[in-house]
Amino acid sequence: MRILYDSKQTIYKSPFGTLTPGQSCALRVHVPQDVGATGVSCVLHEDGGGSFVAELTQQEVLGPYVVFGGEFSLAQTGLYFYYFYVHKPDGGFRLFKQGDDTNMEAGDLWQLSCVPADFHTPDWAKGAIIYQIFPDRFHRSGQTDLTGKLRPYTLHQHWHEEVHWQPDEKGVVQNNDFYGGNFRGIREKLDYIAGLGATMLYLNPIAKSYSNHRYDTGDYKTPDPMLGTEEDFADLCREAHRRGIRVILDGVYSHTGANSLYFNREGAFDSLGAANSQDSPYFRWYTFYHWPDSYHGWWNFDTLPTVNKMEPSFLRYIITDPDSVVAHWLNLGADGFRLDVADELPDEFIALLRRRIKELKPDALLLGEVWEDASNKIAYGRRRTYFTHGELDAVMSYPFRSAIIRFVRGQDGGQALKDTVMTILENYPPEAAACNMNLLGTHDTPRILTALVDDFDGTREEKARRRLTRNQLDIAWERLLSASFLQYTLPGSPSLYYGDEACMEGYRDPFNRRPYPWGMENPEFVNHFRRLGRMRREHEALRLGDIHFFQAADKHLGFTRSYAGRTYRVYCNRSSDTWDVPSGKLVLGYNLQIVASDWLTIGPRGFCVTEG
Repeated sequence: MRILYDSKQTIYKSPFGTLTPGQSCALRVHVPQDVGATGVSCVLHEDGGGSFVAELTQQEVLGPYVVFGGEFSLAQTGLYFYYFYVHKPDGGFRLFKQGDDTNMEAGDLWQLSCVPADFHTPDWAKGAIIYQIFPDRFHRSGQTDLTGKLRPYTLHQHWHEEVHWQPDEKGVVQNNDFYGGNFRGIREKLDYIAGLGATMLYLNPIAKSYSNHRYDTGDYKTPDPMLGTEEDFADLCREAHRRGIRVILDGVYSHTGANSLYFNREGAFDSLGAANSQDSPYFRWYTFYHWPDSYHGWWNFDTLPTVNKMEPSFLRYIITDPDSVVAHWLNLGADGFRLDVADELPDEFIALLRRRIKELKPDALLLGEVWEDASNKIAYGRRRTYFTHGELDAVMSYPFRSAIIRFVRGQDGGQALKDTVMTILENYPPEAAACNMNLLGTHDTPRILTALVDDFDGTREEKARRRLTRNQLDIAWERLLSASFLQYTLPGSPSLYYGDEACMEGYRDPFNRRPYPWGMENPEFVNHFRRLGRMRREHEALRLGDIHFFQAADKHLGFTRSYAGRTYRVYCNRSSDTWDVPSGKLVLGYNLQIVASDWLTIGPRGFCVTEG
């Protein structure tokens, strides 16, 4: 018989998940009687600090088990790891996470995060529906004044032309082909976006830049001329707000462009850049190995000189000045920021940034790009304190993406997806988990339709020509139905990357950044995402409710979402068999074969949500 303890179940640990300083935590460990245990100690180690012991005493006997229990609290915020020591008359042994009769010290230690008691996130962001737009490729309206546009660039004459992927004569992919998507184009499509249920609009970088991706910032405070003016942006925000949609921007503060106001390597700006003079006001922003031609570049790209984030003049410019970069855009109508490569920004920088944007707009959102479990992330040899120090409101939930893809592709029967979801919810503050950006596709990943069926890793030329076959499309469409259904029914904020609802396909950059196929959308899928958006907006428990899994095996996934006295049952059948489940008031379903008074039959690869 095994010793029983599961940190994700409140019969063993209460409360579930994170703690706040001084909050009582109750532990209960069930030890088989034949072990002969006389007591159990919980040994907690603070990450990078000391340790202490919480003693558990015998509370009761349940059949063949002796239950040892006790309570403790944590004095300060931080990340803690713990194990149990089981005492016996003749000594004792340690118990780790996967410990069994053959090896009690198998697996990792359990994790426990203590987070600030006053950490809160914007209510409007909890369970929001996000629509992400790559601004140059969404929609173009009219002509924009291109005065000041960084050159050289090319402008596609036809919206549906292929993106430029070929390197130039020097072997460099310039990323300087544009389609002319702009603020007015986005504004004209706000009703379409609202019709998808979106309550948050996330825009990839909009600042004046040389490239079409605009992560090589040229001027933080000026919109790219191709997109329009500050007033165009302000109009977009006003019209979005009128429809109940908030707008967040990409904050790119780990590096700038070499072709920028601040570095000015190409001499395109009327400024004294760091590459022009060591007397430049921006010189201390950068690290030169040999001025002016050798410097620290982001991932060794010489077009992206890395910034010294804690340089006081940079902090003032980006964060603390009255007209800092963040103040500038918030004053124009933005509602927050998504931090590009948050792992490369010091915790001190992020903490200062969050304090500042909350001073300027208390309900602003700060979302971080983190690809792993953000609660215990180690980056560049340093444990990050995103949540234990209350730095980020939430993060991009790539772990959910990976787990969903594995499940719908048949690489997991359901247990791994359940474990991933519950681990994130256990490790993240509830306020953060509710705002997590639950994505399937982004500008950094292959289009989700492609990712669901094709792992091709050939040359760029091959990827430019390659399209899914008819059979692959049929499989991908069916998988996307289930994947998006799970995305919209799990805790957090589902994020829809522009065009995924239209069934766009493509591999990584630049093929995941093709222009939206206006007039060639797949109407069935657009309507599918409209139904998902409507379902989530109309049923509060699907946005804010807790979650309990009652099935996660054999390609059958079932869980409840409960909130304010209402409970919804969510079923996803990825098997080739039917699945009979208790009936209820049907909210949304796909491939339901029989609807009876007491039972509902879900067909192969079908799904549904019922209430009650």
